[in-house]
Order: sequence, then structure tokens, then C-alpha cells
Amino acid sequence: MEKHVILFDDSRWAHLLPLTYTRPVSLIRIGILTIKEKWEKILSVNCYFHTKDYLSEKFPLPKYKAPCLLINGGVLPDKTVVKRIQSLKVGDSLAYNSTLIAAYLPTQPDSSFLPNLEAFPSAQRLSDEPLMVFHPWDIFTLNGRAFEIDFEMITFSRKSQPISPTNNVLNPERVFVEEGAKVECATLNAQTGPIYIGANAEVMEGSLVRGPFALCESSTLKLGAKIYGPTTIGPGCKVGGEVNNSIFFGNSNKAHDGFLGNSVIGEWCNIGADSNNSNLKNNYAEVKLWCYVKQSFVNTGLQFCGLIMGDHSKCGINTMFNTGTTVGVSANIFGDGFPRNFIPCFSWGGAQGYTVYKLEKALETAQKVMERRGVLLEKIDINILSKIFELSSEQRHF
Repeated sequence: MEKHVILFDDSRWAHLLPLTYTRPVSLIRIGILTIKEKWEKILSVNCYFHTKDYLSEKFPLPKYKAPCLLINGGVLPDKTVVKRIQSLKVGDSLAYNSTLIAAYLPTQPDSSFLPNLEAFPSAQRLSDEPLMVFHPWDIFTLNGRAFEIDFEMITFSRKSQPISPTNNVLNPERVFVEEGAKVECATLNAQTGPIYIGANAEVMEGSLVRGPFALCESSTLKLGAKIYGPTTIGPGCKVGGEVNNSIFFGNSNKAHDGFLGNSVIGEWCNIGADSNNSNLKNNYAEVKLWCYVKQSFVNTGLQFCGLIMGDHSKCGINTMFNTGTTVGVSANIFGDGFPRNFIPCFSWGGAQGYTVYKLEKALETAQKVMERRGVLLEKIDINILSKIFELSSEQRHF
């Protein structure tokens, strides 16, 4: 029986803000691929989205009447959960504790349907917790586990392109280079985890890489970069300096020296030259991070936690981010001193104070940034950013 797959957002969408302001949960990149790309590869289908109304114009539901497999967009596929989902029959559902994992429906629900466990009281139960993201810090803490799964899936029964003899390579059988990639005069240490270099990506001379590490399609690792895994640089990025256990979703730049650690950077962001973030408090205490749901700082339970930055945000040269800093969408940060640990969407300023980053000016900047990558800021994206400006207005108490 033919079916289509819909990845749905549940309450975790709000807990993953600001990263999800601009995307469904399943478009989060963790490991090498986004969650959506993982499910599409494993199930050999195109996946669709059940998400917030204001995002559904860009990420619409399909117009099908056939049976529909709903899968939680925050759940990463592993062998156990995939096997259980594939065994579901029409009318069956699957849960872990109070979380709905999947449901096989006879027809597709409309956009008003709320996929939660209350709608499926007789759901089958998973005994072991699946790999899933719920908080922004889960993305970097689980990146290593997700990376191993992705690397095996992407490289299975495939052969890497030859690695240039100018490189110093340790454990070369765990290094995979796609067609069109350039790697010269670098040190690649895959003894601590696999290294994946995407199509048309470039690792410039003098780079020091310790896996797990992914440099995705058409991204560049700048001269003399120092990378500690597990780190993922999504497609279309330029990254230099020192990076440790961090994820760039895509099309973002940290092109110069400076440290970034235990952090998640969205799309269309820019980190200015010699900018740094702290990922460890001076007293070694557990780090607190802003929670949009509780409108307060919550304990992450982590000793190492750095910067969470939403899409389209920028910081000027020599910016200093304190431990556990959250930056919303389309913020522009500059000046000396430490900015506050929570910077709302569409903020303009720094430690000396903030004003509102006017929507028309933010859109003008976004258009220029995207055009440099040959991408248009379309009306549908303008509508999303305009809605985020409205939704985040109460956060800007300037």
C-alpha cells in the first residue's frame, strides 16, 4: 500500500527556539544531515511537514488522500525505531513515555490536527528512548552519536575519492571525500571519529581537523583552521579559527580567527573577525540558557555550553559572548564588552544597550547577504521574517 510521510512538530518546536522560528524541527542539522534528510534516505521517500501555520506556506502539506505515516520531526532514525515504525499498520501508533513517535493514519490529517499522544491512547510503546532533540543544547551534545549513524549510511558500499598525498592523514579508512572536494596540506585525524568532506567543499592548507567532522557541500575551511569534533559545518559556509563541538546549519560564515565552542549557528549568520564565545563558566558551574517557553533561564545540566544563534544574525569584530548566550533571529550585535546572555530577535546594539532593528533594514540586509550566495529573498521568506518580528515584539524591552 502506497503512503506518504509527514514529519510533525510537537511541543519541542517552542523549546528549540530561536532555531525553529524559521523552520520545522526536522530541518535541524545534527550529525551530517538534517533530520528530514535522514528519514528520506532511510525510507527512500520524500518527506513533508506538519508545522506552525505561518511556516506552512513555505513548508506545505501535500495534497494527498492516501494513507499517511506521521513521524515526530524531533526523532532521529536509528535501527530500533526505524524497524518499529516500518512494522506499523494502518491505525497503529508508537510512543515513548508521553511522546508520540509515529502514527500510521488511513488518510492525511488537515493542518489543524494536533499530533500528540492524547489522540492515540492505544499507542504501542518503545522500551528504549530513541535518539531525539528537545532543547537547543541537544544538538551539539548528541552530534557525535548522530554523526556515526549518518557517516555509515552515507558511505555504505561507496568509495571515497582519493586523498591528496600532500595531507597528513591518520586512520584514512574513516575519511570520506566526495567528488569535487579539494583537500591539500591539511592534517586529518580520524582516529577520534570519522571525517566527511562534501562535494565541492575545500579544506585549505594548514587546517588541523580532529574527527568527528563534516564539511558539507560547497563549504570552505579557511587557512590554518583548528577543528575539534564532533563538529558539523553545513553547506555553503566559510569557517576559520578554532571551533569545538559546534554545528553550522548552512550558509553562515565564521571566516576569521576566534573561538567557537559547544554552539549552534543557524543559517545566514556571520561571526565577525576575532569574535569569541565562552563555553565554560569561571566557577565551573552548570550553565543556564534562555528558554522561550518558560521566559526565563533554565539549567542545561551541562558544564560546557556556548552560543545559540538564530538565522540571519550577525556580530561585529571582537564580539565577546558569555557562557550560555542565546541570540534570536535577525539580531545585529557590535561594540565592546559582553552582550547580555539573551538577545531577542531584531535587536540592534550590544553591551552598551539595544534598540529595535527595524524590519525593513533587517530585510534589506538579508537580501544582500543571500544574493551573495545567488539566493533570492522571496516574498514567502519576507512573510516569515515579518511574522517573527511580530511574535518576538514582547521580548524587546529596550
